[in-house]
Amino acid sequence: MRPVRAVIVSLAALAVSALPAMAQEGGNTDAMDDALAAGWKAAFTCSGLFNARQTLAEIDQNDLSGIYPDYQRSFDRLAPADVNTALKTVSVSYSATMPPRIAAWRPGFGCTQLPIGADASQISFLPHFGSWPVAADQDRGSAIGSNVKIQLRTEEAERLEAPVSFAFDERTYGNGTRTSAVLVVRDGQVVAERYARGVDHETPQRTWSVGKSIAATILGAARRNGLIDIDYPAVIADWNNGADPRRTITIRNLLQMASGLDSGESGSRTDRIYFGGGRVVDQAGSKVLEAAPGTRFKYSNNDTLIAMRSLREAMNDDNAFHRFPYEKLLHRIGATHTTMEIDWNGDFIASSQVWATARDLARVGQLYLQDGMWGNERLLPEGWAEFVRTPAPAQPSEGPGYGAQFWLMTDAAGVPAGTYYMAGNRGQYVVIVPSMNAVIVRRGYDVNGGARFEINDFTRDVLLALQAADDERAAQRTAAELEAQMENMSPRERAKFLADQQAVQP
Repeated sequence: MRPVRAVIVSLAALAVSALPAMAQEGGNTDAMDDALAAGWKAAFTCSGLFNARQTLAEIDQNDLSGIYPDYQRSFDRLAPADVNTALKTVSVSYSATMPPRIAAWRPGFGCTQLPIGADASQISFLPHFGSWPVAADQDRGSAIGSNVKIQLRTEEAERLEAPVSFAFDERTYGNGTRTSAVLVVRDGQVVAERYARGVDHETPQRTWSVGKSIAATILGAARRNGLIDIDYPAVIADWNNGADPRRTITIRNLLQMASGLDSGESGSRTDRIYFGGGRVVDQAGSKVLEAAPGTRFKYSNNDTLIAMRSLREAMNDDNAFHRFPYEKLLHRIGATHTTMEIDWNGDFIASSQVWATARDLARVGQLYLQDGMWGNERLLPEGWAEFVRTPAPAQPSEGPGYGAQFWLMTDAAGVPAGTYYMAGNRGQYVVIVPSMNAVIVRRGYDVNGGARFEINDFTRDVLLALQAADDERAAQRTAAELEAQMENMSPRERAKFLADQQAVQP
């Protein structure tokens, strides 16, 4: 007999398949702009309330200000959101002839938008867990725990104070930037941590494109568990038909942003999915080939979305697929405040719609510093960290380099070679510095179209502070060793030694 939860999820999957598909991405009408603006408000209000437990005032200050400029006019005309705390739904009216845009929250899935035109009666079609994966009581693999106490060594405390403080002044690292969290981890220990804008160590924020790096990590765990082969072609069934040339695209191509698929002028704008409630299979899976796979770098949300869709099809078990990120990765590393949101068809929107705390993101960074090991358990294949930080064959024409869903900090003066990072809209960054065994997290609500947080400069300044702390400890050790050595000297030997030291002083 099948488990009850599997039956529930399977029935939900069959039900949502009966809903109408969203239209393809295209030019916007005023009506579409209004619908997308309402979707933005419904989605972020829902996730802010029920994922992050922020107040409506905090959500207005953070996620609902500094939005895409092209939706601002429509957004300003919207009525206040209608929040149902009992059902955990948010509705935003935008039209006299269309239903409101609706987002509904469920455990483990966060907030999912209904498609444009759907009404509240269709909320029951949304997938949900029959049984939510329970996290372990205590993470034993890292010092970055929920109840961690920062044990700052004096040297780090003194030197990190300046760059961490300046990150919040809205000037030093970008005029008008709005920092909500900074976290620095050294040798697996939190050595600096500060929050603002109603955020604390248990407040998840939307990762935006940092979610792409989390998706790559989930796919690494899937590879570790023998579920996928990143070089096997025809990653989804819809591409394995007749003369379809997309069957040659591999997961490796997708991870390296080299699918060759058309993604419009800007591959980072998949608004029909993010704010329109569209399905991944309709929007991301429908694009045609415009370059040979593996030959051209083009940053595209669709590549990440299809890579995650390929895992769903490979597993062919939605209950197991939806539990996999939590049971095989996130909860194993103690990232219990992270939520992977889905579309109404059950696909993870892992290119952006992941909600995570600064500490949870630091845990992912630490996992890479440890080459996929957590405690005594290997979660990622050996060498996966090397794979994601190795320059892909096709590279961006300018700016930083690219690996596999991770950026390479190849354009930053004063930053050690081999540094790589996760990056997302509105100033989300997780920098991994293997040469210094450090992870640097910066979260923000920077204004779309405004100044960007200067992560290269911030990384340089944090690393300079850590190096200065190392130098001071080394000098203290040297002084202590000399003092111990002098204690064993005779008065004559001590006098000669001091005279020799004085002679070599500049």
